[in-house]
Amino acid sequence: MPSEAILTVDQMRAAEQAAMDSGTSEWDLMKRAGKGAGQWVARMAAGRAVCVLCGPGNNGGDGYVIAEFLRAQGNEVKVIAPKPPGSETARSARDHFCGTVLEEGELDAPVIVDCLFGYGLSREVKWAFAVLLKELESADAFKIAVDVPSSIASDSGEAMGPVVHYDLTLALGAWKHAHVTMPAMARMGMKRLVDIGLSPARDAPSLSQAPRLSAPAADAHKYRRGLLAVVAGEMPGAPILAGQAAMRCGAGYVKLFSDHSHPDAPVDLVIEDGPLDEGLADDRIAAVLIGPGLGRSEASRQRLEQALACCHRAILDADALHLLDPALLERTDARKIVVTPHEGELAALCKAFGIAGNTKLERARGLHEATGMTVLAKGPDTVLVGAEGAKFFPRGTSWLSVAGSGDVLAGMAASRLAVDGDGFSACEEAVWLHHEAARLSKPAFTASELADNAAAALEAFL
Repeated sequence: MPSEAILTVDQMRAAEQAAMDSGTSEWDLMKRAGKGAGQWVARMAAGRAVCVLCGPGNNGGDGYVIAEFLRAQGNEVKVIAPKPPGSETARSARDHFCGTVLEEGELDAPVIVDCLFGYGLSREVKWAFAVLLKELESADAFKIAVDVPSSIASDSGEAMGPVVHYDLTLALGAWKHAHVTMPAMARMGMKRLVDIGLSPARDAPSLSQAPRLSAPAADAHKYRRGLLAVVAGEMPGAPILAGQAAMRCGAGYVKLFSDHSHPDAPVDLVIEDGPLDEGLADDRIAAVLIGPGLGRSEASRQRLEQALACCHRAILDADALHLLDPALLERTDARKIVVTPHEGELAALCKAFGIAGNTKLERARGLHEATGMTVLAKGPDTVLVGAEGAKFFPRGTSWLSVAGSGDVLAGMAASRLAVDGDGFSACEEAVWLHHEAARLSKPAFTASELADNAAAALEAFL
C-alpha cells in the first residue's frame, strides 16, 4: 500500500480481507506487523527493558509478536494482559511468545508499548484497561502506541477513554484518519508507518508529499510567469501581507487593487486605485486573491461580486468566505474558485450552502461536492479537497498560530495559482511553503517575517 493512503476502519478491514483472499493468512499479516513494529521498538529501547500491554483482540496479538521479537533480540520483556486473547490469531501469537504473561503489574520499564486496542475500537475503554491507560499516562517512560492509540476512535479521533500522550505511534499497514486529525494527532508524538504489504484503497484520501517546483522557463517574462491581482478592501494591512508573500512564491507580477493609500507598501508591489471592474478586465490576469482585509459591508460584497464576475481563477479567503453565498457563486465558474477557510469560516460556508458533517473532511468534501469549488480547510490538521480527491498534510509548527498567518498562506496559494493555473496543486504547494517558511523563521515570528521567508522556502523545493 502506498505510504500516503489514509484509511477508514472499513477500508482497512477491506484491505486486510483482500490480502487474505489473495492467499496471505491473518497470522502472516500479524507476524509482518509485529516484526515491523518490533524493529522500531527495539531501536527506541536500545537494549533497555520493555513492557508490552496486550489487549484481547488482534492489536494485542501484535503485542505478543512484538514481545517475542524483542525477547529473541535479547531485551528484557514483561507482558501485561488483563484479559486473554479472544481471537484464534491472537491466541496463536500468545502461544508463540516464550515469556511470562501477567494479568497485572507495575509499569516500571523504561519503554512501554501500548497494544491494548487497535483501529477497530467502537466503545468506551473501561475497567482494568482504563486503569492501565491512566497508569501509562503518569509513567516515567518512553511510550509507544501501536497502530491507533488505545482509547482513540480511528475514524473520528474522538477520545473514548483515558488519554495518553505518546512519544511514538506506529501505524500498521496504512495511516488512519486519527493520525492526521486533531486533537488525536497531537497526542501521538512521532508517527511512523509499518508496511505489511496491503493493496491501496483507490478512493482513500492521501498524505501529501513534498512538492518539486521548477524555475521559470528560459523565455519567461512577468506575464507568462503569472499576473496576480490582489483585491483589497476596508483594512489595508492584510492584503499587503498577502501581497508580500505572493511576490516571493513565483508569480511574475503582483498588483494590488485598492482604494486606500499604502505608504508602507513595498516599492515592488504595484498599486492600482482605478475602478475595480475595469482593472480586473485585464485578460493578462492569471489569478485573483480576494478576502484578506476585505470587510463585510455592502461595499465589500460588491467588490467580491465584481471579482467573481471577471471569471478569472481565484482564491477566496477571510472575509470573502463570510460573504460568499449561492447567489454570488452563480456569477462565476465555481470550478475555478478555491476557498481557504479556517474552522470558523468553514462553518460559515457550510451554513450558507447547507452542508452538514461530523468531521472537517466530511464538511470540506460536502462543500466541494455541492459547489465544485476546491476547499483548503486549514488548521493544525489541514485537509485539501477537490476534483483530484482529498489530501491531508503532516502537522506544521504550532508557531503558525499567529495573526496574519492565514493571509500569508492565501498569498502563497494565489501566487502558485497564477503560476500554474491549477487550484488543487497551488494549495498543496502553498501549505508546504507555509510550513517551510515557518521552519525558517525564529520562534514567535510575526506574519510579515513569515512572508519575508517565503522565497527561502520556495528555494527548498526547487
